[in-house]
Amino acid sequence: MSDAPFRNGKPRPLISFRCLYAMFTKEFIQLRRDRITFATMIVIPLFLLMLFGYAINNDPKHLPTAVLNQDDSPFSRSVVAAMQMSSYFDIRYTARSEEELNHLIVSGTVQFGLQIPANFGRDIIRGERPSLLVIADATDPVASSGAITAIQGMTTTVFSRELSGPLAYLAPTALNYDLKIQKRYNPSGITRLNIVPGLMGVILTLTMLIFTALSVTRELERGTMETLLAMPITPVEIMLGKIAPYVVMGAVELAIILVAAKILFAIPIVGSLLLLITLAMLFIVANLSVGYTFSTVATNQLQAMQMSFFFFLPNILLSGFMFPFRGMPIWAQWIGEVLPLTHFVRIVRGIMLKGATLYDLSTDVMALLAFTLAVMALALARFRQTLD
Repeated sequence: MSDAPFRNGKPRPLISFRCLYAMFTKEFIQLRRDRITFATMIVIPLFLLMLFGYAINNDPKHLPTAVLNQDDSPFSRSVVAAMQMSSYFDIRYTARSEEELNHLIVSGTVQFGLQIPANFGRDIIRGERPSLLVIADATDPVASSGAITAIQGMTTTVFSRELSGPLAYLAPTALNYDLKIQKRYNPSGITRLNIVPGLMGVILTLTMLIFTALSVTRELERGTMETLLAMPITPVEIMLGKIAPYVVMGAVELAIILVAAKILFAIPIVGSLLLLITLAMLFIVANLSVGYTFSTVATNQLQAMQMSFFFFLPNILLSGFMFPFRGMPIWAQWIGEVLPLTHFVRIVRGIMLKGATLYDLSTDVMALLAFTLAVMALALARFRQTLD
């Protein structure tokens, strides 16, 4: 006797296309109703296509540059104009002192600084070969390498207009000044000095996000949410109580990462360790707040994981961790500026490699703080809706 079921006295075929079509229709309807899964399947491929097709650029142009011109002669103005004509430099700031120029570089406001010494034009006319200093923020070697190559290729035609007529005899066969390029913070272009500090933010984002994204949905799936709501406890207390243990775990994870970065990869911590830990804790709270918000939106743990991945992907790609931030188009930079990892990558690289202070990092700190407060308010509002 056959094991196959019978229909109308005849053995049922192994595959019924009618049943297969019915099952296909049922699964498609269920997928369409699961809006988060459906959106993930549609949006992520389009996002990756747009990102890798338009946004990823390992040879960034129009890098913000500051100039400290202590000469203000036709020769110094020609140097500034030559840099401005290059597609690599965008002169946005005029520094009034060396301290201001250094602050602009340490804070990450500019990628390059040009310092023209006093009497630069006079020394060229005298044939004394004055020095021209170009300071490069080399924390990301990929972002600065193309511009450094471009400025090294400055030709002898820079002063072609000035060294004409009576001064034509001074027209050089080589540069008539010494070009000194100072690669700060990572002069050897060591990749791990750029990657490992940023990796700290990536690890904390991934782990903290997933931990809390499952917190409320786990309560709903296990049926313990009703018991929790019956207790004399407010939504704020529930949110803080769920986040607090993970803050402690994040602190432990941060300590492990810092020790490993120092011992295994010899990453320096030039700035204040206390400032680094304080701002890292703020970053941890920001990601925990995002995860908690996701947990109040998702109806199950699978949706919570999908939403976490959907948030994590642009963080890792648009933050400047994997690709030069200034190489991306403006629309991608706008998105990146909203993400917490973008600001934390700048903070951790600034403290560990540059010795940046709170004053230098004030813009990124305020952006990270504003993001944290906004997401915590959203999480609280969403949880109140969940209670209703």
